[in-house]
Amino acid sequence: MNAPDSQSNSTASTVTIDLQSRSYNIAIAGALLDNPLTYSELPGSSSALIVTNTTVAPLYAKRLQTALQGKYPNIHTVILPDGEEFKTWQTLNLIFDALLKNACDRKTVLFALGGGVVGDMTGFAAASYMRGVPFVQVPTTLLAQVDSSVGGKTGINHPAGKNMIGAFYQPLKVVCDLDTLKTLPQRELSAGLAEVIKYGPIADLDFLAWIETNIDALMAREPAALAHAVKRSCEIKAWVVGQDERESGLRAILNFGHTFGHAIEAGLGYGQWLHGEAVGCGMVMAAHLSHRLGLVDDVFVRRLTTLIRKAGLPVTGPYLSKADNAGRYLELMRVDKKAEGGEIRFVVIDGPAKAAMRSAPDALVREVIDLCCT
Repeated sequence: MNAPDSQSNSTASTVTIDLQSRSYNIAIAGALLDNPLTYSELPGSSSALIVTNTTVAPLYAKRLQTALQGKYPNIHTVILPDGEEFKTWQTLNLIFDALLKNACDRKTVLFALGGGVVGDMTGFAAASYMRGVPFVQVPTTLLAQVDSSVGGKTGINHPAGKNMIGAFYQPLKVVCDLDTLKTLPQRELSAGLAEVIKYGPIADLDFLAWIETNIDALMAREPAALAHAVKRSCEIKAWVVGQDERESGLRAILNFGHTFGHAIEAGLGYGQWLHGEAVGCGMVMAAHLSHRLGLVDDVFVRRLTTLIRKAGLPVTGPYLSKADNAGRYLELMRVDKKAEGGEIRFVVIDGPAKAAMRSAPDALVREVIDLCCT
């Protein structure tokens, strides 16, 4: 299941999400955030609301506001607390409070300036306020640029499950300013690489080989390597989302590693592990499950595990329960959105660049969890 090959160079790029009347572009380059031309094709309005967080606001909020001043007479800003643990109803209400306090109308454009948490919550607020207002993604983390800002998934967490409350709602545009990755903490960079790595096994083995060759360059933030990684990741996601916007089939392959990963996040408490760290470890677990199901050989498992480790990500799962660790994982995974009738559905690798949804006996899953959490 190979995605279309990349055709253009890895410097200034545009990737299109083809959803007919709701199609939009992903702009990928440096020096985009400050440039008013970046936003020139967006609809005008009397107001705009920048949603950001306490970490990103001091770095980029004023710069984005300056770039938007010629287009929007009134620009408001709401600053959210930073962290996955704040992806809640209470924090979401801060966005609604700002919209109502400033008498924002249906033409008000929301700008999500930050990582995946900011993007998901801003999109959910945009989908809900007055039953839908426009919004733009301005992701400032690698994970958000290659995954969460693209495709229209929005939402918040529930204590029992990650991203269980939300909506599909597409942005008007995604602005990936590669220069923002220069201020990213190394741990966050590694977390983003987990989402980059996942595209190889599920869709493009040539890309997987490229990541293996360039992992040191990516860890060192070499601009050309990061530009290609973001572009190719967005191309693959655009190809998948264009065929299955609402995850009724093909799009589920983008959740490789996420069933185990979401259990780790919920079981430890949101924010203890970064999302990408949980996904990285989850991919190792999903690879072992694929092997136990007879779908891949142990060479593939070792290859993927080695790459994930080189990306600075954990490859050993945490203990979620002293009494019955595997049982706790299974309990949490039954709340996963892909579960059907209480049966857990896993994204597994079913051949070269081919992912599939499969169920597995609890006993086999327990074996994988016990192996990966030693």
